[in-house]
Amino acid sequence: MSATTAAPSSAAQNQLPIADRHEVRRTVGRLFRHHRVQLGGIAVLHAVAAVAGLAGPFLLGRFIDEVSAGTTLARVNQLALVLVGAVVVQAVVTRFAQRLSMVFGERVFAELREEFMDTATRLPLSTVEKAGTGDLVARTTNDVNKLQHAVRFGVPRVLVCVVTIGLTLVASFLTDPLVALGLLVGVPIIVVAVRWYLKRATPGYLRESAAYATINGTITEAVEGARTTDALALGPRLRRRLRGNLSEAFGAESYTLGLRLRLIPALDSAVALAPIAAIVWGAWLVSQDLATVGAVATIALYAHQMGGPVFDLVFWLDELQVAAVALARVVGVGLVGPDRVASGEVPTSDEVRAHEVRYAYREGHDVLHGISVDLSPGERLAVVGPSGAGKSTLGRMLAGIHPPTGGSVTVGGVPLVDLPLEELRGQVALVTQEHHVFVGSLAENLRLADTTAGDDALREALAAVDAREWADTLPSGLDTEVGSGGHPLTPAQAQQVALARLVLLDPHTLVLDEATSLLDPRAARHLERSLNAVLTGRTVVAIAHRLHTAHDADRVAVVDGGRITEIGPHDDLVAADGEYARLWRSWQHE
Repeated sequence: MSATTAAPSSAAQNQLPIADRHEVRRTVGRLFRHHRVQLGGIAVLHAVAAVAGLAGPFLLGRFIDEVSAGTTLARVNQLALVLVGAVVVQAVVTRFAQRLSMVFGERVFAELREEFMDTATRLPLSTVEKAGTGDLVARTTNDVNKLQHAVRFGVPRVLVCVVTIGLTLVASFLTDPLVALGLLVGVPIIVVAVRWYLKRATPGYLRESAAYATINGTITEAVEGARTTDALALGPRLRRRLRGNLSEAFGAESYTLGLRLRLIPALDSAVALAPIAAIVWGAWLVSQDLATVGAVATIALYAHQMGGPVFDLVFWLDELQVAAVALARVVGVGLVGPDRVASGEVPTSDEVRAHEVRYAYREGHDVLHGISVDLSPGERLAVVGPSGAGKSTLGRMLAGIHPPTGGSVTVGGVPLVDLPLEELRGQVALVTQEHHVFVGSLAENLRLADTTAGDDALREALAAVDAREWADTLPSGLDTEVGSGGHPLTPAQAQQVALARLVLLDPHTLVLDEATSLLDPRAARHLERSLNAVLTGRTVVAIAHRLHTAHDADRVAVVDGGRITEIGPHDDLVAADGEYARLWRSWQHE
């Protein structure tokens, strides 16, 4: 297989950035410097254990030479006691070294995980949506899991192997430099094999990770859009796409497996040659009176003893290549640039204005075409229209989620994308039909919007969205654990939690993108009525498919084909007998 076979597929071109080798080395160096005391302690303990482990072959060689020269029983007993002591020291020190290694791995991984989560939660939504959820999900699951395994077990084991091999080679050359030269016979094979492997491994594993990210994205989209897929009979097309994704993943896995099938036998051969070469070479040296039998026996045992660490090192060499790719993808998340730069300007009012707004998910393919709308403080605007008309995209523009590709959206005369994200969320907030309940207590879920909120404020927020009654009946009230593995919440209750966060966030402008769509009509109507009291005095943009929302609004905007085709009060639009009037009559007869 050639290196070009491992090139990432074109499907990965919109994925999040991947850190280069320099950035990965910089991250690893920073982590190791931060934990250099623990790392030094691990190295010292494993070095002591390795030295104790070298005592056996050395004492055996001395025993052979002394018996050959003639010795006493007392001397044999002395050597045996030293050997027993070395074994005990090695066992005790290794126990503490392994414990310290595990603690080190847990601390480093915890630090990496916290940094990654902090970075991932600050990603611009526009970037995440362009890349697709599959890539980010793959990095937060598959890549983090690979990294976790390497950090917890791989790094300590590699350190042990390197220390053990290094000290064993030093001990061999101190025992007899001439005989020890036989241990180097396999070095050229190792160098060639490892260079060949490293040249191909990184692109191979990058392709593999990208393939699984694509599969994650396809499956996630299929599950989320299952109803649409069934309604439009898109099942066969989706299955063909998934089979293509699986074929790419199979090809990527086959490529990396081929690398391992070439690397491992080559390294095995090199390692197996060492003790054979040491014995054959040593026997010739003994025949020429250039070495002793004891020295040859000692070095042959050292060569055999190195087999375990070398095999471990080969195994973890491959695993660390996988981990290095995973780390490059995890670190790459932090390389995403901002989609906005704060100008420092301060809004002079709460008035939100959209002027000639255009937006394109792909260059040259606008989904919004010069939309202009002014929102007066306290006004309620309903946005209606057919599916795919651009309602949700307009909502994201008005909430400052995406920078428009043309025109502007301002609050108090300042473009939304010129505000820092923290200040933007205090001005305008978006609640979509998507929601999430995090693992933790109900109170912790609510305090994501306001970390300073007391229990009374949390209960008031729940009451505002008609959720106080069921929240009070939970086993531990606000302290009840919810989310995965906790007390189950219905989809309607989960959405009420999301809306309660919005109440706590307290922005002056709200964009509700079909925020009650998962509730049954009666519950949704009740919830929206309950929200009326909470929304008083705020500017509200409600994107909905239930037209009773439009009936209660101050104005209604009809969006079709990425343009506002009608705008005005409900009664005026019905009287105009246009598109809105037809939608209204159709909805009434459902």
